[in-house]
Amino acid sequence: MLEPKTNIEKLFVAIDESAELLKEELDITYLEALADAGENLFQGEVVQEISSATKKQLESRLAQIDFEVLHKEEVRKALQLAVLKGMKEATQPNHALTPDTVAIFISYLVNKITSKKEEVTIGDPAVGTGNLLTAVLNGLQKKKVKSYGLEADETLLHLAFVSANLQEQQIELYHQDSIRPLSLAPVDVILSDLPVGYYPNEEIAFQYELKAKEGRSFVHHLMIEKSVELTKENGYLIFLIPNFLFESDQAPALNAYLKEKTIILGLLQLPQTMFKNAQHGKSILILQKKGDEAVQPRQALLADMPSFSRQDALADMLKQIDRWFEEELNIS
Repeated sequence: MLEPKTNIEKLFVAIDESAELLKEELDITYLEALADAGENLFQGEVVQEISSATKKQLESRLAQIDFEVLHKEEVRKALQLAVLKGMKEATQPNHALTPDTVAIFISYLVNKITSKKEEVTIGDPAVGTGNLLTAVLNGLQKKKVKSYGLEADETLLHLAFVSANLQEQQIELYHQDSIRPLSLAPVDVILSDLPVGYYPNEEIAFQYELKAKEGRSFVHHLMIEKSVELTKENGYLIFLIPNFLFESDQAPALNAYLKEKTIILGLLQLPQTMFKNAQHGKSILILQKKGDEAVQPRQALLADMPSFSRQDALADMLKQIDRWFEEELNIS
């Protein structure tokens, strides 16, 4: 194996090798072992009860890492590489990771919509491993930020907890399905890579306006409704949505709900090259919850994003988006 050169590579190798050792020793999945390896990094010592031989190997990996020289984004990206490796071996459909370029782009959008605020509250109702939320928080360094995340999957939540600690980000994390009743204060911004599928608890779904008239309800519809509830008046919502969101038989009800409760600011379709096939294509939906300060743009921001690897085309698109924010929302 080539000697790792960058800080990201060095940290990834140390975390990955530690996770593999713990996976073998404790007979757990790679993702579970990754969370344990991250816990050791944060504590600065091996906290699991394991054999002395394995403990010695883990301690040698810990000794290779100096967090004093690491930036938050380097830590996030190294963890992301390890999570991606774990996702490939996991079979759970809810184990997916927001692409890095998309997470950074959403961070840019959050910076735009919060540019006039010094203090911001942010929530993610499907926080997963925390990759999207921490990417956004890392991009809001000059603001005072409070944030929270909800996640029903215990392994993903543990990874989000470790990731937030290693990046020195204060995130309140809740082990909860966000469709169930919640008592959380509304926030300025909700962002989420929406899970897609059916919600299993019909009794709880029945309490929502966007419940299905017949059969099971879509979890992505219910989560949009819950997110609108969790957003302050005039606050913003940024969702990563499937391209087919507005094409199902339940889409008319979703459209009517969004028109009643929110202003649709923009819809940015991500390049198809990011997805294995067209069915998995996604877009970024930008909403503002209605309120006395909400701004109805003359024209919504509608665009097909170029490939993120085409630097010139992407720079041109960002100029157009900057111009739209300035002309339509008076945000520079």
